[in-house]
Amino acid sequence: MSVQATPADAEQQPALVFPTLSQGAELVGEFKNSGYREPPHLVQLGNHQLVRLPPLLYVVAKTLHDHRHLADAPDAEAALAEAADAVSREAGSRLTAEQLVFLVDRKLAPLGVTTFSNGAEPVLGKADTFLGLKFKLALLPAAGTWFLGGLFSWCFRPLAIAVFMAGFLVSEYWLATTQSLGDALHRVILLPLSILLVIGLSVVSCVFHEIGHATACRYSGVRPGVMGCGIYLVWPAFYTDITESYRLDRKGRIRADLGGVYFNCIFVIALTLIYMQTGFQPLLVAILYVNLEIFQQLMPTLRFDGYYIISDLVGIPDLFKYIGPILRRTLLRRPADDRLKALKRWPQLVVSVWVLLIVPALAFQLSMVLLRVPDLVRADWMMVRSLAAAAAGGASLLQLVASGLQITLLILPLLGLFLIGYQLLRWLLRKAYRYIMGPDLLMEEVPPRKAA
Repeated sequence: MSVQATPADAEQQPALVFPTLSQGAELVGEFKNSGYREPPHLVQLGNHQLVRLPPLLYVVAKTLHDHRHLADAPDAEAALAEAADAVSREAGSRLTAEQLVFLVDRKLAPLGVTTFSNGAEPVLGKADTFLGLKFKLALLPAAGTWFLGGLFSWCFRPLAIAVFMAGFLVSEYWLATTQSLGDALHRVILLPLSILLVIGLSVVSCVFHEIGHATACRYSGVRPGVMGCGIYLVWPAFYTDITESYRLDRKGRIRADLGGVYFNCIFVIALTLIYMQTGFQPLLVAILYVNLEIFQQLMPTLRFDGYYIISDLVGIPDLFKYIGPILRRTLLRRPADDRLKALKRWPQLVVSVWVLLIVPALAFQLSMVLLRVPDLVRADWMMVRSLAAAAAGGASLLQLVASGLQITLLILPLLGLFLIGYQLLRWLLRKAYRYIMGPDLLMEEVPPRKAA
């Protein structure tokens, strides 16, 4: 998220005004079970983005809010002096009115927490999260996700969890020991209607996954946000805004992270029961897809559920921000910078292990894919021509739709590869710019949580 100051507004309103919280901002409180040595505090902005503040800045924001009645005082300087005295008493260190104005205009207001000292409201920008979801479109409002969460809240009772997880393990064992997924997959590929059915069930599984995230939030006592779809790299993806889960403790946040995978397990049970009654083999392929979705979601590389599980276990909202500091310390043998020193010992160790394992793994995978790009392009081109020729040779409407979907699925990975490269280059340039200009360590944006 970027917030831009407005010098033009400052020139138009030169008079000193007692600052207040920006429009729609809300003080959330301490970030529970954090991995920081100094417990941070959270503020929710008017666009529902959360901002992490160190204790001093949070005390300033809280004091300004508690003394908001002074906004109408005729003497703004005296009002600011009174607020500075209140901050000094609570923070335990002397703060003058001039220093209070400095913190407001240089720290809090640019981040969108308060108004400027001239009364101007900050301009809130959209969050620009590295490898985050793009082109988001809300399909279900927050009231709808709250309602759906209420319908399925009973699924998170301890007895229900035990029953469903036991049923999932039994279903997996039965399918693995008695059924041939390879034969089912071969037969489905030959039938366009079966392909469309599997794709349809896959979409339903993804939607049910998002309902799981929303239900976990409601069960934990926070409101889930909108549910919608967007583009992750180049692949369409559903999402649920669970940014409010930052209000929860570690247990509640991890419950929200695992809610989607847990509902995937329930979906597998339902498909298995239907298959046992009907013997319809495309259901086996749909079950295989759901299992692959579970595996993908638990991978801690990109911003899937597994990544957020590690993030919440260590109590650090954005692990990607520590890739640069950890690599500089490990590879360049430089001393740990202030961002690493701000972390507790065991979260710093976990994040270091995550970086040192994930970065080489991603680099290896990316290099292997790059080496195979010419072969992939040739193979995809031949397959696309084959599917197009089959579709043009008097194929039915279902065959045309199925062929079009297969062509799309072949092209998307190549597009995704180029987009990943573009985002990595952009991220590296941004990191280099911030390194040259120097980081601002007094505050940090908390990335929005779009559970995909």
